[in-house]
Amino acid sequence: MSDMADPGASTEAGGRPSVVLGVAGGIAAYKAAELLRRFTESGHDVTVVPTASALHFVGEATWAALSGKPVRTEVWESVHEVPHVRLGQAADLVVVAPATADLLARAAHGRADDLLTNVLLTARCPVVFAPAMHTEMWEHEATRANVATLRRRGALVIEPAVGRLTGVDTGKGRLPEPDEIFAICQDVLARGVAAPDLAGRSVVVSAGGTREPLDPVRYLGNRSSGRQGIALARAAASRGAEVTLVAANVTLPDPAGVKVVRVETTEELRDAVVSASGSADAVVMAAAPADFRPVSATDRKIKKASDGSAPALELTQTPDILAEISHARLRPGQVVVGFAAETGDDTGSVLDLGRAKLARKGCDLLVVNDVRGGAVFGADDNQAVILAADGTEADVPPGSKTALAHAVWDQVARRLEPDTTTHGPD
Repeated sequence: MSDMADPGASTEAGGRPSVVLGVAGGIAAYKAAELLRRFTESGHDVTVVPTASALHFVGEATWAALSGKPVRTEVWESVHEVPHVRLGQAADLVVVAPATADLLARAAHGRADDLLTNVLLTARCPVVFAPAMHTEMWEHEATRANVATLRRRGALVIEPAVGRLTGVDTGKGRLPEPDEIFAICQDVLARGVAAPDLAGRSVVVSAGGTREPLDPVRYLGNRSSGRQGIALARAAASRGAEVTLVAANVTLPDPAGVKVVRVETTEELRDAVVSASGSADAVVMAAAPADFRPVSATDRKIKKASDGSAPALELTQTPDILAEISHARLRPGQVVVGFAAETGDDTGSVLDLGRAKLARKGCDLLVVNDVRGGAVFGADDNQAVILAADGTEADVPPGSKTALAHAVWDQVARRLEPDTTTHGPD
């Protein structure tokens, strides 16, 4: 869990990233089989290291068949190969899913009583834990202290999801979906940095497009899918931040390790963002709020008139959320980021309008997208220019929305004041 690592040092000669998948003894172990498949099908070289108790849930034959490798649980197997040292040394990534309360405790206290905990002690690559347990166990003071210890040492401990647990219980403690854990791990591997640089930080991200009701079946809205906001939330989580995602009418899967607050209208978006921003180190407004809403919405469907006339629609402006939080600065040193979807007009180019908006809104950074021809909305890729209040500009070339998300967080991280938070003794 050291913060010093050569991201390419342990990758196989063939270029395949080497991943150790640790599996602890929880009912969610069956989901790790799907995570393993994601890794192998995308070309990663995966060694599965289950705990002895994990084999009560998913047998050794399953792990061996899916990984194409023999499975070990004890340090006494294949001793001549020194697996308890070599596996950790050779890995580009170690991910433990599920990570039970017992496994987190043993890892935090440096135990080396089976092969997996030995691997965790020898790993000098990024280490990701995906916890899964009952809510009471996750919330217990001992577990919280163990998680804080692991994070302080540089490990990425993903927040568990909220949902159905074992039996009839429901609450926080559910293992995030394998696709989302895999997305986080891809992010970590791509960055090649062992220590999450946003660890200990709290961030708020908004995503999607708001809807302003006209009647029970119609609304004023926009074309925002929420993909860029989701990418920003996931990227922040992969860099260790505590993330609150305020999602306006987003239908995409929730990113792993992220608290999601769902809203519909601009007023609801404003209330949720302001509420969450009071304790946030950074706020990134990637959502597309409606600029106008009907003065009044009817409680019955508006019918077509027999004479072919259209109803008059009186509009009023919605709250300017970005300007409000930029000028209020609900927390000292808070970094505020806005997004601007521009097409350019007779008054100026896309960047001219972006610079004027940056000055008007008062935010620290403004991500300017050229959306002429419907570009960006709903697409997997993006490109932008990040304007800063200090006059600097960063051009982000065409690439994935994940790449743009990390470019934004790179700019945010440079502007955050040093974290002086203490978490108690190690």
